[in-house]
Amino acid sequence: MSVRVGLVSFAHVHSPAYAAVLRDLDAADFVGITDEDTGRGAEAAELFGVRFFDSAGSLFDEVDAVVVCSENKNHARDVIPALQGGVHVLCEKPISTTIEDARAMIEASETSGSQLRTAFPVRYLPSIVRARELVRGGALGRILALNGTNHGQIPGGWFLDPELAGGGAVMDHTVHLADVLRWMLDVDVKSVYAEIDSFFGEGGTDDAAILTLELEGGFVADGAFATIDPSWSRGDGYPTWGDVTLRIAGTSSVLDVDPFAQPMRTFDHETGTPSWSYVGEDMNALMLADFLRGVTEGKPSGASGLDGLRTLEVVLAAYRSGEENEPQVVERTEPRS
Repeated sequence: MSVRVGLVSFAHVHSPAYAAVLRDLDAADFVGITDEDTGRGAEAAELFGVRFFDSAGSLFDEVDAVVVCSENKNHARDVIPALQGGVHVLCEKPISTTIEDARAMIEASETSGSQLRTAFPVRYLPSIVRARELVRGGALGRILALNGTNHGQIPGGWFLDPELAGGGAVMDHTVHLADVLRWMLDVDVKSVYAEIDSFFGEGGTDDAAILTLELEGGFVADGAFATIDPSWSRGDGYPTWGDVTLRIAGTSSVLDVDPFAQPMRTFDHETGTPSWSYVGEDMNALMLADFLRGVTEGKPSGASGLDGLRTLEVVLAAYRSGEENEPQVVERTEPRS
């Protein structure tokens, strides 16, 4: 049985990849696309061979589920009506730019019974899954410290508008690493110390940072911490978009994880430009298939709305730390319902 699914907004850079997966997945009946930028949305719909809907409401009437890829600030605007209309939602990360919006989205899911999931595809990379199994099986002993990176290129466009994006690289990439740490180690982030700046672009928003997270609970030892780098530090001359890496130090052993170190390297003699094409598992396809399976079976799977909220809390603590130049306690809140 296939799930009738739509895509809300082509604003996010991940939208084309999601649309390609939805077009090709047997579990998906890709119905159409809606976008407040009608030109952009209509062009995308034509490219992927689906209908363009001139309003979100008209799309919601025709589908069982949607993937929301609007600007970060607009997630609640697009997610809540879908949930209230009985449509299941996979929301692009970060879940929102404010705690109140995230809580309202979770509340709408709980009161409507519609599923709300957060798009954290890094969870699905096979090496990340295997690392979680090793950690939880005790192969590394108690975890003492971790180092993680999620480097990338400066995405441009609305990502550089703090009003629409809610922040820069820290908002964009910290959530991936924070989610993996929480999911892999069954931990909470107790506090954050952050050094945040703008080095690589034209200013206006942060593009470089180092964060130190104090961890508690789960599979970590007392005093365990993680240092993460979410910077947009990959220039145009770099052969690939960026990375996700983890080094996990335990009392028994150390584990290095580099999920995207599976490239085909191409060297173009005419342009002199090297490129790396990733040939491993498609994390977006794995995530979307899992989301649709959860819709079909009525058993939500993957990162929840609450998981999205918890990572947003880490990000906001990091920004407070950057402003105050001292560690900040992560203020954990509960959904309103």
